[in-house]
Amino acid sequence: MPQIVADRNTGVTAIERRAKLFRGFADPSRLAILDVLCEAPLAVHEIVTRTELSQPNVSNHLRCLLDCGLVSSDRDGRFIRYRISSPRISVLLNDVDALLDVVAEGVEACDNYREA
Repeated sequence: MPQIVADRNTGVTAIERRAKLFRGFADPSRLAILDVLCEAPLAVHEIVTRTELSQPNVSNHLRCLLDCGLVSSDRDGRFIRYRISSPRISVLLNDVDALLDVVAEGVEACDNYREA
């Protein structure tokens, strides 16, 4: 069971940290970017091609993912290649897919989290 009281050093509870992490995953564009980065490190133009998102959209979400520590970047000549920061992210996304196999009907029927 996660610690509910605030960490003395950060003032943030384990539940709050978990919620903040899940907000990083809560955008379809960010999930699309993470999906393609789970396959291989990619430059922005490659992410744009594979996700069919606009370049400004990809750049904006990559900045968010970098700031949150979910992706890392490495210079490769004149390009910057982005990659998931931990293989556990791929495991988590696979676990989410497995969980959805069980609860998808309820998730799809839920009106609380409809996109605007």
